[in-house]
Amino acid sequence: MKMRQPPPPIARSLNSVELLTLIVFLTAGTLSKAAEAPHTLGPVSPAITDTDSAAELKKIEDADDAAQAEVNTWLRENNALKEKGTGSSEAEIERRIAARFEPVRRKYEDFVRRHPGDARAHLVYGSFLNDRQDENGARVQWEQALALDPANPAIYNNLAGRYSESGPVNKAFEYFAKAIELRPAEPVYYHNFADSLYVLRNRAATYYGLSEQQVYGKSLLLYSNALRLDPTNFAFARDLAQTFYSLKPLPTDAALSAWTNALSIGRDEADREDVYVHLARVKMLAGRLMEAREQLQAVTNQSSLAAKTALLRNLQEREKQARPNDVPNSGATKP
Repeated sequence: MKMRQPPPPIARSLNSVELLTLIVFLTAGTLSKAAEAPHTLGPVSPAITDTDSAAELKKIEDADDAAQAEVNTWLRENNALKEKGTGSSEAEIERRIAARFEPVRRKYEDFVRRHPGDARAHLVYGSFLNDRQDENGARVQWEQALALDPANPAIYNNLAGRYSESGPVNKAFEYFAKAIELRPAEPVYYHNFADSLYVLRNRAATYYGLSEQQVYGKSLLLYSNALRLDPTNFAFARDLAQTFYSLKPLPTDAALSAWTNALSIGRDEADREDVYVHLARVKMLAGRLMEAREQLQAVTNQSSLAAKTALLRNLQEREKQARPNDVPNSGATKP
């Protein structure tokens, strides 16, 4: 089967109307497509041929996972105690976490020292260091892994994420594209690349020779590819819908369609009510004030009340501007 290609860049000559048409078309056509490949976060080309060494590394990874699971339990329990006015201090928790992971760190260090030519060992050790906020150490390990296994998309993805934060930024764009080229059916790579372009939009505009609006369009294409490949991922759907706010003018119908899709795959009531707020916001921005106010009636969850209150204030101001006599709950606007 022919592998999928990475999404094409938006041409520099694309005008704003054509860009909007392309975005709406591609978004509408990809929101409901089924995934074409299983979701895997980090495919790795194993470099260890010695069975005993491979088994040893697997034990270290299992120990890493066990330590993380235990730490997660500590954090949950301590948060519950804090709500009751007790619990350990942040400094004490951090000390316990560092002590819990130190034996795992030593095992990784020892293994990499004895197996310097193993790409997977450098990759997983780098991930361990990155999780411990040792970004420079992670970068060193991943660069060593890439030198040993230059066809591994997971290494390009990891390094691209690191370069997007610490530079060189241009190399981040190159490496995200390379990860997608090597594994075009991996949704996370598209999502990570879209995040990077959105946050670094000014640098991306210079690098690709695009306008800021075209960079947003490029991000939308990447987000839509991620969602196409993982259509039940709420975070992907939310980020796609969120990006429409950056387009000028706001494509109301496309934005509402994207938020409605996110609503359909919300994981819980908090997700769904978050989407209700955004649906109301889009309707408000489109001048559909009564619909926006009605939409907000569905928001009752505590986590969304602050956003609801702020949006209601904004609605009231717009209603005053639309109706000088300040008629409540009116969605009408002056011609």
